[in-house]
This record gives sequence, structure tokens and C-alpha cells, in this order.
Amino acid sequence: MFYVFHGNDTFSCAEELAALTAKMGDPAMAGLNTTHLDGHSTTLDELLHHCDTIPFLSDRRLVIVGGLLARLAPRGAQASAEAKFLEELVAYLPHVPPTTRLVFVESKRLPLRHPVLALAQSSGAGYVKAFVAPTGSGLVRWVRNRVRQAGAQIEAHAAEMLCTFVGDDLYLLYNEIEKLAAYTDGQRPITEADLQLLTPQLRQASIFGMVDALGRRDGKTASSIYHDLLDAGDHPLALLGMITRQFRLMIQVKELASELITPEDIARELHQNPYPITKILSQSKNFSMAQLHLIYRKLLDTDVEIKTGKIEPTLALDTLIASLSRAA
Repeated sequence: MFYVFHGNDTFSCAEELAALTAKMGDPAMAGLNTTHLDGHSTTLDELLHHCDTIPFLSDRRLVIVGGLLARLAPRGAQASAEAKFLEELVAYLPHVPPTTRLVFVESKRLPLRHPVLALAQSSGAGYVKAFVAPTGSGLVRWVRNRVRQAGAQIEAHAAEMLCTFVGDDLYLLYNEIEKLAAYTDGQRPITEADLQLLTPQLRQASIFGMVDALGRRDGKTASSIYHDLLDAGDHPLALLGMITRQFRLMIQVKELASELITPEDIARELHQNPYPITKILSQSKNFSMAQLHLIYRKLLDTDVEIKTGKIEPTLALDTLIASLSRAA
């Protein structure tokens, strides 16, 4: 039997692989009968050797190969050695010993015309499952389902906020959900206040609000947000770093906006989550490029003054916010 797990949802793929491994029985014996191969470098002889090996004190063995099928995907100018590897692999797969479970794991979606996928679909010996990472409203549904699986509930707005500020990294979302579910212990739904308390990424939401206030020249609101963050335990230098990052991204986004069409394009260029980039793009319209460069210089000067002991950190940021409100 051979399996093909492919797609960009590596979290769900890892869970499926763990479930398959659990079927191997006793973990100690399963470990002795499980082989992991790097498909980027493994040879056909090496793969066949591990597949044809007799299980040790067990009725089956598991061979997991990562990245091989993408490496062997048919291409116009495919090297003859790779083409031969693929041809011989396809010929071998129907004859995998019944004591071996061979699993191909690919972090990207394979083309439907891939010969191994075609073989799996035309024979009873192959099983294919595509893992597509959830996005948009699908990601929110994923969060709510995960919260239920953790024995908790979450308010609708809190689920949306979690997706917005943590992003689409399912591993990070899973960790945050487990932490929040343990905190509420199923006694009440997870709220926005719980996220603000326990999820570090939610601090960025407050920084967005502060920068919005600066763009409106509303120094009073910006200062109020700053002191709320101080009361929550944030250090002035940490907040300065977050504000600096926000304005640095704003400069980058404003420069790229003239070259790239959509926020998604800009997000890919900057390796960022699209939602915050969309919001930063909107914020950047409140500032000219000259203003942004002036503000960035003020941020640098404040950082130097704090670190050289010329001014007390809390006072430095109060002064900075008042100054930035005028600069905006």
C-alpha cells in the first residue's frame, strides 16, 4: 500500500501522518519499524531497500518519504536520470510488499497529471489525500472547530480577531487555542479580553490603533493607548520597537504600492500576512513619504536617547507620541 499526502496544509498532513503511525501499534516497536527518507536526495535503490526490508518483530513497517514526488514531477527539460527514476518508481509501486506502508509527503499540491497520482487513482494500491490550508472564512471555521475539539467555546468576534492577528499559521493558531481553552477551562466562551491578555500578537492590534490615532493627529487617543499597554505590563522599549516596525512596514508598503497591484502581492513581497498589510496600506494614506521618513528619524533618535540614558523611557515615548502627532 502506498499513500500520497500533498498540499500546503502541513499541519493537517502531520496529524494524518500521526494517526497512521498510531496504527502501527506499540510506539517502541513502531519506532523500530519506521524509516524517514529525505526525498530531495534519496535514491531509488535506497527507497526500495527500505520498502523491501522485513518488519522487525511486527507485522508491518512504515516508510515516509518527504519531497520526492515534487522532485520527480514531469518537466519539459527533465534530466534523463530523474525521468528514469520516476518511470522505475511507478513500475515498482504496485509491488510494494504487503508488510510495508509507503507514504509520500509533499508540502505543495502535486499536478493531477503526475504519474504517481494517476497510478494511485487507477489502482487499488494507492491512496491520495490533498491538504489545502484554510483561508478567509474557512480559517475562522477551522478555529471554531478546533476550539470545540479542545472542549471550549469562542465568541465570533474573538475567533475573527485570532485569525487576523495570528495569521494563517495553523501551528501557531493551534498553540493559542490550546492555551486559551486551558485558561477558560470550558466555563465560558473565549473572549476578546482573553486574547488581549494571553495572545502576544494582539498587542499589534493596539499598535494599529495608536498609529491610526497619530494619522488623525489625535495625540490624546494615541497616548491613552500607550498607557493602557504600559499598564498591561509592556516595556516602553518593546512598544517603541513595535511602533518602529509599524512605520517601517508603512514605508515599504507605500513604496511597493506604486509597483504592485494588490495588497496580496505586497504581502507576498514582504513575507507578511495579507490582512495587516491591507490595513497598513490604508494607514499609509494618512502620511506623505516625507512625513514617514521624518517620523522614522524621530523613532531612531528616541531609541538612541533611551539607550544612552539621556531620557527616561516612559517619558521618552510620551514626548515622542506628542511629537509624532504634530508631525502627522
